[in-house]
Amino acid sequence: MRIFIQIPCLNEETTLPLVLAGIPKQIDGVDEIHVLVIDDGSTDRTVEVARELGVEHFVFHTRNMGLARSFRDGVDYALQHGADIVVNTDGDNQYPQERIADLVQPILRGEADIVIGDRQTKTIEHFSPFKKLMQGVGSAVVNFAAETDLPDAASGFRAYSHESLIRLNVVTQFSYCMETIIQAGHKRLRIASVPVKTNPKTRESRLFKNIFQHMGRSSQAIMRSYVMFKPHVVFLTLAVLFLIGAAIPFGRFLTLTWLGIAGDHIQSLIFGSAMLVGALLSVALLVISDMLSTNRTLMEDALERIKLIQYAPDRTYDPRRAEPADAARHPSLLVSIEEAEERTTARSAARSSR
Repeated sequence: MRIFIQIPCLNEETTLPLVLAGIPKQIDGVDEIHVLVIDDGSTDRTVEVARELGVEHFVFHTRNMGLARSFRDGVDYALQHGADIVVNTDGDNQYPQERIADLVQPILRGEADIVIGDRQTKTIEHFSPFKKLMQGVGSAVVNFAAETDLPDAASGFRAYSHESLIRLNVVTQFSYCMETIIQAGHKRLRIASVPVKTNPKTRESRLFKNIFQHMGRSSQAIMRSYVMFKPHVVFLTLAVLFLIGAAIPFGRFLTLTWLGIAGDHIQSLIFGSAMLVGALLSVALLVISDMLSTNRTLMEDALERIKLIQYAPDRTYDPRRAEPADAARHPSLLVSIEEAEERTTARSAARSSR
């Protein structure tokens, strides 16, 4: 069992030693623990400090690419190096690194695919009352979109199993936190929470300038993911609302026609027609999004198979040469090769009979 603990860093030379010092050197049920530093365009001595403290794995960005890209590149590196579990923490020492052992236990026991550290935001002293309120609202919105029940959806202290990372695809440019939860909920991955206590604040967040920017970008990511996975709910709701908006002025105009005074209320027809066009457009968008959803599902299935090949211990994967654990990890690939061999044998027999 191999674990990679990835640390996205942007000018963290001061706090990185604290993070590395808190990472456990041994975890029950784990054979190897590797630390991966993702340097997201740092201009200080973050990389030098990491090397001095014994870090051997690095991903480098020549300029700041953002948290989502750092997470995605870190996961790609970890999976290429045989990670069974990937733990994500932060370089500002916000999270209690000693709790990594507890964070991965539900995955080791086979009880969860993703584990999120619940910061218990209502107890964090440096969070303002407004921020605590918004954290709760944000988690409620994500839980509604993902059909989950997580107390802290925005926490970046997480552990992912190899299988969950094969199925998840990060497309947002801001933060992966909300998007991966909505994807995981839609794909019926098992998500668990572990309560943790955060460390004292070391600096202001570099992910956003203020809470309103964070709220705006997070809302955008949530809406995008929700429309992506549940277009029927969005566009059917819009169509019904537009139809109601059309029925009211049409009914008003019809009533006035019966009363013989409709001539002075032609605006009801205009407004009703506009609402009816909106309803028809919503239905059209529903049809288009349904076709796109089908196409996305097929593409994700193909991408999952590509990842199985790309991240296999041996790039030229052959189940006849693989270890039993590798064959178990790649059951779909195993079946595909067997079927190919059967078809080849059948074609050879057919040619011989001719």
